[in-house]
Order: sequence, then structure tokens, then C-alpha cells
Amino acid sequence: MAGVADVRVEESLRVKIGEAKNLAATSAGPRNTFCAVRLDSEEIYRTAVIEKSLSPFFGEEFAGEIPKKFRTLSVLLYESGSKSEKVIGKVSLKKDELYKFHQKEHWFPLSHADAETDVQGKVQLEVRFGEYLNTEQDIFSSHRMAVKVVECSDLMVVNGACNPYAVVTLSWGKLKHKEVKRTAVRKKTICPQFDEVFCFDLNNKGQNHDRNIYSFDDIYAGELSVSLWHDDSKVSREVLGNMFRGSFLGEVKIMLRDLDLSTVHRAWYCLQAREPNKPSPQELGSIRLKISYTADYVFSSHYYEDLRTLLLASTDVEPISSSAAFILGDIVDSQQQAAQPLVRLFLHCEKLVPFLQALAAQEMSQTGDPNTLFRGNSLLSKMIDELMKLVGLPYLHDTLKTFIDDVCDDPKPCEIDPTRLKEGENLREHEEEVSAKHYPDNSNVRYHAVTSFIFLRFFAPAILGPKLFELRSDSQDLAVQRALTLISKAITTLVNIISSKTVNFGLKEEYMVPLLDSVSTATTMDSIRMFLDIISSATGAYAKNIEAPIVLKEGLMIKRAQGRKRLGLKNFKKRYFSLTNQYLAYSKAKGEKPLCVIPIEDILAVERLHEDSFKMKYMFQVVQQQRALLDLLTKVCKTNKNRLKVFHPGAFINGHWLCCKSVDANAPGCSPVTGGLPVTEIQVDIDPDRELEKIHSLFLAHMDKLDALQEACGCQAVYAGVLEEPRASMRVEDPQSCFQTVNEIQKCVISLEQEHKQYLRMVQRSTVIGSRDAPIGDETCGMLAGAKTAL
Repeated sequence: MAGVADVRVEESLRVKIGEAKNLAATSAGPRNTFCAVRLDSEEIYRTAVIEKSLSPFFGEEFAGEIPKKFRTLSVLLYESGSKSEKVIGKVSLKKDELYKFHQKEHWFPLSHADAETDVQGKVQLEVRFGEYLNTEQDIFSSHRMAVKVVECSDLMVVNGACNPYAVVTLSWGKLKHKEVKRTAVRKKTICPQFDEVFCFDLNNKGQNHDRNIYSFDDIYAGELSVSLWHDDSKVSREVLGNMFRGSFLGEVKIMLRDLDLSTVHRAWYCLQAREPNKPSPQELGSIRLKISYTADYVFSSHYYEDLRTLLLASTDVEPISSSAAFILGDIVDSQQQAAQPLVRLFLHCEKLVPFLQALAAQEMSQTGDPNTLFRGNSLLSKMIDELMKLVGLPYLHDTLKTFIDDVCDDPKPCEIDPTRLKEGENLREHEEEVSAKHYPDNSNVRYHAVTSFIFLRFFAPAILGPKLFELRSDSQDLAVQRALTLISKAITTLVNIISSKTVNFGLKEEYMVPLLDSVSTATTMDSIRMFLDIISSATGAYAKNIEAPIVLKEGLMIKRAQGRKRLGLKNFKKRYFSLTNQYLAYSKAKGEKPLCVIPIEDILAVERLHEDSFKMKYMFQVVQQQRALLDLLTKVCKTNKNRLKVFHPGAFINGHWLCCKSVDANAPGCSPVTGGLPVTEIQVDIDPDRELEKIHSLFLAHMDKLDALQEACGCQAVYAGVLEEPRASMRVEDPQSCFQTVNEIQKCVISLEQEHKQYLRMVQRSTVIGSRDAPIGDETCGMLAGAKTAL
């Protein structure tokens, strides 16, 4: 059985933002709107702005890994103004609710965005009861409740700052009497350490007692509230005497009757939002979303040995339709779901090309019309789509990025559909503009046309959605999107003309005819044919060595130089960073000369930095060989002999390391370096165990279809009696071999699922509610039992 440390949880999220409807108009008319996706309070994606529409269509999608824990997924609809952005409404879903909407489109009503409903973080509290002697007359003993606010973690940042303090409130009695106390303010931190104790005296009521003295029974039925606030107003503190508390960060409410008076109660609590005010009668509209959230419980490699062997044997199975990989593509709802993990697994195991050849042979044998060959959404076409995205990114950037940048950075009117022309625009000028954009009079034109298969499934999607292929980091407005659409149509039609030998093949719009007449010259056609001959040559004599660096990520970050000793120099500076497949560089601003360039091979480790090092969130360090502290570290790694084994997750400040408290600046690291990626594989980062886990989950989710396929095979070849026709969706070419493969698949899936269930039971037994990892009020703690079945 797998231990807790042997299993890792990998989470991924995909959010497709469709359209909004029934938005309210302003006095100035329709609004300019855009959407943003948030995990808790952190924005992770933003769409393009749709101008002047009460029913804006966005048609954008975010997909990515989730590197941290989160509690709430939110999609916010903004009104975009010239100087400010205003939230129109939002959709908020708790993490444990996402399974209800998995891979299904829903219309979600927009709700009002209230700052007091957006909270995150947790707080550690300690509550104890005690009895002490009282010197007052007629009162021999009293009770006292001590509340200690220990610390908080991962609080929300408000307007770029977080100066938190806590307010402790004890309320009791029918009239809700209150006693309020507060901590000191902690400056510039989202993980404050308070360690402050507040005592509440719980006196026993006697006949001569003051009316303000309350009984222990009243208190026992009372409520303890701890709220966190951001101290954001200097005027409020110094002039108005703390009249305004600041920005609300969250609260915890504890009923005292739920506590054990005989022991010390010490626990972590998730901060909760306040109850929203009465809902406004005004409807804000609704938005269409498709949300897919998955959590893969990835085991060690040996647990997947049987499934791996069965899948990789698909190459040698005849017919190929009886193989495990083919059956997976046949039973899933979308073959893209099966194609992605299969391509990555087979590529990692160097079995991809033989399997694709077998699929191609099978598809060609069943295709009668050559014009439709490889045009359908088969498992083969989807796997080649995924393969081109996985390994063809450098070629795509080298061929298209400059061209796409020109279209996006210098947009020109090029509409050629008469029904879409705006007032004052000239159709002939637009046709000339599009022609010049497509095929200027130079030799590079032939590189924009490829075989119909590669272009239709690789270049065309990249032109239509440059952000999805990392050609652009920003979203495009409607004018640029239309220009890219026309470019895609023109090039697609040219390729179709050559492959079909029919001038009007695939031409559906009459307004495209004048444009194609001007560009489909004999010279252009000969150039395209020559290019097709070159790329289809088996000699590789024309292979191009792409040396241009591919930009993987760029943007502004705050940089701190470690070990700087000169006085008066500012250590924290804003710099524009650019990460390519060859180096990491930064400059003062975008487009300026780099101040520093670090080759990828010189980066020995990249690790997170503890938040308490500089009271800043999401800091990481890039470790280089030149740093003196690394001279004594052992440099061991399976894939890179120079890779480090240990590092310091904290900073060296005030003469000591914050992580291990060592006073030696050259001391070896105190934490192991996490797993890395070889430089040669930075473009193809494949985790075979995770891909096998995805395949296992797909088989498990479609066990009913496996049963139906097995039954169909049995009716045809195994069982005696009247033969029944298999279901229309089940393609059984060889019932005997297919039946045997399905039986092996079911054995692997059932065996793996038993391991998953044992692991989840073990996690449930070892989870301590109230600990830092499982705070009270965290809904995600209850997701473990249903994680595998729901997702």
C-alpha cells in the first residue's frame, strides 16, 4: 500500500468563458466589458475587452496547473473605463462545488461583488478556561477565559499592502453584551505573528453584584469572534482614534458550548466571509462558463507497471482497433481527452511513431475519398494535433511570431466582407492591405503555407488563437481577431487549391474570390508546391536549425540582489524579466538592453523563498554557481551533474540564515532541492506517471462503456446463442482480441482503484482537523472521499 509521502496530488483547471447576457445599460449606453478569473484573491487570467455590448461574447479559455491550495474560484465581469475598472458582478464557486459543473456548460447568475465576501487565509487560536481566587467581598472564586491569537497565514493583500491586526469579541446574553479587545498592528506581512493573550473574567453572579457582572452560564452560551482587519488609514489611527477599522480580511466565530472546558483548545481556523447583505432586487445578468477541475492522485511508477505495459503493447496489436490505446479513444466523450496523455506517454517511451503509423494505416484503409483523408476528428488526428503542440513550438514561433506581432501591434483595416464594412471604409483598399499582409514580394512567402494537414491542425489554430500557442501574451481586440480570421481563411484556401486541384475547393464566401484571384498567381502556386516538396523530402537536406530563442514567459517582477554590501543602494528594484528556452534575462523596461543574462545551463536551482524572509509573497530564488555559499554544496543530480542537492529557502539577513539560523554565510543548504528538468527537455516536460493516472481516471469514468464493449464482443464471438448486433458506437473488428484487451484493461483499472481507496482511507485516518494543513472550516477536507468518483 502506498504511503502518504509516496502520492502527490496534481491539480489542473480549465475555464472556458463563453458569453454574458442581460447586462444592464448605463446612462451612456452599452458598456465595454472584460472578464477575469481568480483563485481566491489572485487574478490568473484576463480576457480581451469587448466594446459596447450588453451581450458580449468572449470565447476565451484558460487552462493551467494549480501550484497552490485554493478555496474559491471566481469569475468577475468588469466594466472597462478610460481611467478605472469597475466590477459589474461575479460568479464564485467553492472548491468542493466544482465537481457539480465538471466539463458542462452552465449559465451562472452574476452576484454583487462585496469586499467582505472575498476572504482567504487562516488563523491559529488558543482558548483555555481557568478558575482563580477573588479578593472581592462575597466572591470567593471566579472563572477566567484566556484567548490567545497566535498567528495568521496567507492573508489577503489590499491595494498592494497588508497591515493586519485582530479584534477579539466576546458576546453573551439575550441582549448580546459585548467585550472587545484588539491586538497591535503588524506591518507589511500576510503571515503575522501576534502571540497576544486576552483575558475575560467570568464572575459568578451574587445578589449584591453589579449588573455588569455576568454569570458563567451566560458566557458558556455565548460566542467568541476573532476578526482580522487591514489597517489602511493613517488618518483613522492618528486623528480619528481608530474610528474606522479598515478593510475586512475575514473572521472566525466559535460557540463556547462547543469547547471542552477541561482542556486547552488550540486549533487553526479558516477565515470566513461575513454574511452578505440583503440581495439587491436588481438582476445583474448572467454568464456562460464551462469549468473543468481535476485532481490527480499520482502514485509511484511501479503501481502503473501493468497499465503501462498494456498500453505500450498497442503498437503490436492486430488489428489496431483491439488495442488498449485505441479502445480508450473509442470510449471517451472527446478524443482530445485521450490524445493528450497517450501522446505524452508514448513519446516518453519512444513508441509514438510506430503507434501513429499503425493508426494511419488503419485510417487510410477505411477512407474512400482522398480529399477527406485525415480531416476528421479521429484519434490519429487528435494525437498529431497534440504532438505538434508539444514538439513544434520552436518552429511555430520561428515561422509565425514576427508575422503575428506585426498584425497585432500595427492593426490595419482589412475587412473584405461588404456586409461588415464600416462607414467610410473602402473595399478595394482593404483587399490590397490583406494581400500585402499575406504575401509580400519576397521569398519568405512560401513559409506561410504548409501541407493541408499540418496547416489546418497547427498553423491555422495558432493564427486564430496566438495566445493559446504562446505567440502572444495579451488578448486581441475584435479588429485584430477579424484580421487573423481573414488571414487564416486565405492561406487555408490556397493550400486546399493545391491539394485538390480545384480552384474553388473549400471556398464558401463569395467575398474571398477577389482576394484569391490576386494572390493565387502561378508564381505563388509554384512556390507553395516547392515548399511542399521540400518538407515532404525524407533526406532532411533542407532541415533548418532554429537558433532564435523562444520566449516562454515575460513580465515585471521585483528583484533583490543577494549579498550586496554597498551602503545606500536599493536592494529591491522593479525589472522586466524574460525567460526563453536559452536564458533568463532582465532589463529596466521592455525592449531595453538586458542588464543581466543568465544561460539556462548556469541555473543550478530555482526554489521558493520563505515569506518571512522579506515579508513578501511568491518570492523565489535563482541559484547560480558564482554564489560563494554554494562552493561547499554537494552537486548531485540524475540529469545534470552540476545540479545542487540542497539549498537555503530563507534569506541571509542580519548575520544569519532565517531558515536554519546558521551564522555562516557559506553554510551548506538546509533543504533538499526539488525535482528539476533537463535543459534539453525544457520544451517537452513529461511526467509519465501522471499521464498514466489520467488514463486510469478516463478508463474508470467509462467503465460502463467498457462493460458494453465486452458484452458486444461476447455476443459476437464468445458466448453461444443468438448473436446480437453491437451498439452503433462500438466498432468491433476482431471480437476475440478486443474481448481479451478489455478484460485486461478492467483488471488494471480495478487493481489501481483499490490502491486509491486504501490511500484515501489512510489520509482520512491521519488527517487532524484543526491542524495547519486541515484547518477547521476548510471545506476541501471533506473532498478526499469523493475526489476520485466525482472528478
